Amino acid sequence: MNAVQLRNTLLLVLTALVWGCAFVAQSVGAEHVGAFTFLACRSWLAGVTLLPVIALLRARQRRPESAAESPAPQSRRALLTGGIACGCFLFLASSAQQIGVASTTTAKAGFITAMYVIIVPILSLVLGRRVGKKIWLCVAMSVAGLYLLCIAGSLSLSRGDAMVLLCALLFAGHIMTVDHFSPKMDGVQLSCIQFFTTAILATVCMFLFEHPTAALQSALLPILYAGILSSGVGYTLQIVAQKGLNPTIASMAMSLESVFSALAGWVILGQGLTAREFSGCALMFAAIILAQLPDRKRSAAPSHDAAQP
Repeated sequence: MNAVQLRNTLLLVLTALVWGCAFVAQSVGAEHVGAFTFLACRSWLAGVTLLPVIALLRARQRRPESAAESPAPQSRRALLTGGIACGCFLFLASSAQQIGVASTTTAKAGFITAMYVIIVPILSLVLGRRVGKKIWLCVAMSVAGLYLLCIAGSLSLSRGDAMVLLCALLFAGHIMTVDHFSPKMDGVQLSCIQFFTTAILATVCMFLFEHPTAALQSALLPILYAGILSSGVGYTLQIVAQKGLNPTIASMAMSLESVFSALAGWVILGQGLTAREFSGCALMFAAIILAQLPDRKRSAAPSHDAAQP
């Protein structure tokens, strides 16, 4: 791993910290407003927050030597296409997550969401990329951990756990979409377009299925954190830092949000885990770690191979 890849990985760990704490904000916000209302507010806020950043970056690039670097119409269309695609995945994943967080703990939500670190390699297999036997072992470990974490007395997931599991699948799709588009275009602009796409979709659903009221004031602080830090900062860092990284390695770094969410839930909300649930978390996290360890046969491969998807 070269210096740039190390820097990007550390940026994704910072992203995981921001996202992990956001589970607390989402849990508190869910007590006052509906999932689509919360998502619409945080997404509009995130998109608006990035507008002055884009303006500042453009102002710094307005130099004679950079005049020829303005994107061509084809590039703008690609940027719009990428932003809308990322925004659609983000809307679906965030909606499922917010609905699930309302009826499960932040620790459970964080660990189940981290299942995307296993789903991403499986999606890679579907897309024609080779996946080794170790990944299937990790899938089995994750399923066992999920059972210990979520199944209590009968073979059924709670509604909240099931929604967060769906969220993990959708976030895996989001990671693969970002991996496809981010190397080709400006990360901040791509992030801004995805937020406005998410905001528009969430606003439509908000007016169709919910009744936003004065309760928004009670959820103001969680919305501000989720909108500015978790969305505006976190998802933009993800898009910028994923450039040049294997999506599986990127998902590994971001999956640390599960650890940070458990710590945040314990410190801020006083939520704990039973011994059985803790064992499930440990098994899932072990699968996450094992999935990223290099195979012995490839340990001596040139460093540039590690950056290949």
